[in-house]
Parts: sequence; structure tokens; C-alpha cells
Amino acid sequence: MNAVRRKKLIWVAATLAGAIIAVILVIYAIGQQTDYYFDPTAIASGEAPQNKRIRAGGMVVKDSLRRDPNNDLKVQFAITDFKSTVPVSYQGILPDLFAENSGVVATGKMQGNVFVASEVLAKHDENYMPPEVAASLKKDQAARGVTPDSEKFSPAIPMKDGVEEGNHTTNTLVE
Repeated sequence: MNAVRRKKLIWVAATLAGAIIAVILVIYAIGQQTDYYFDPTAIASGEAPQNKRIRAGGMVVKDSLRRDPNNDLKVQFAITDFKSTVPVSYQGILPDLFAENSGVVATGKMQGNVFVASEVLAKHDENYMPPEVAASLKKDQAARGVTPDSEKFSPAIPMKDGVEEGNHTTNTLVE
């Protein structure tokens, strides 16, 4: 093989290796940013992984909000899907619309039996409930044989029927 061909082959091989490394890094980065949603029943049953970032959602249990007397930014509360309850610990400023008996979705990690949140999102108006929470509550109500009130568990955007993936349902938004 002559020198010109060898040089071209080395450049092609180096470009191909660089492209493969770039694709692997992109896939790794996307995997690190993926947050799986778990409702309180799934968390209480041990389905949620420990020390891995997940999203948890439900309704804030009435009279469960406790503030640390030494640190106003440190709070504890509980979320429920009316079947199971999970304690949540959070340090930071809660959203203005955070309230007991309202829907929240939190991002964080399970540490033992406590969900340690790094971010808390609250509903944005009287009729809104996060789609994951609405679907979870509807499913729970249907399993108990109760017909859910259509207004009470309506997400902001209508969803198509969920597609089962593992133990959790993935819903797609209607276009």
C-alpha cells in the first residue's frame, strides 16, 4: 500500500472512531438526563430505585408540611395517590402555588424510605393536575371500582390511551 492510500485510510479510521465516540457520549448524556416517573404506590412497594434520580408525583397530604425550625428552606411533607403515602424531604424555596391537597411532581432520589427532592413543581391553576398524577389517580380509582369524577382527574392536555412499558404506562399527548 502506498503512502497516500495509507494516509487516507488513517484519516477515515480516525474520523470513524471520532464519530463513534461522539455518538456514545450523546447516548450516555441522554441516559443520564432520563427521569422515570413513579407514583407513591410504586415507591412504597419498592419499585423505585435507591439513589437514582426519578420523578415522583401525587397530592400533598393535608397537615403534612413541616418546616425545620433552624432552617426555613428545609421542609418535609408527604405525597399520596390515595392508596400509599411517601414522605418527601426538600431544601429550597417551594413554588408559590405549592399547597396541601394540591398536585405536585418532584424530582429527586429515594434515600431509604424518604424521597429527597431536588426540585418541586406545583400545579398552575385550580383545574390543573400533572398528566402522570391524573393517570395514576384514575387508574387507582378504576382498580377500586370507583368511577372517577371527570373534572377531578382531568389533566390539562387530553392524552391517548397509555402504552404499557414494563410496570409503568407511557402516555402520549393528543395532537
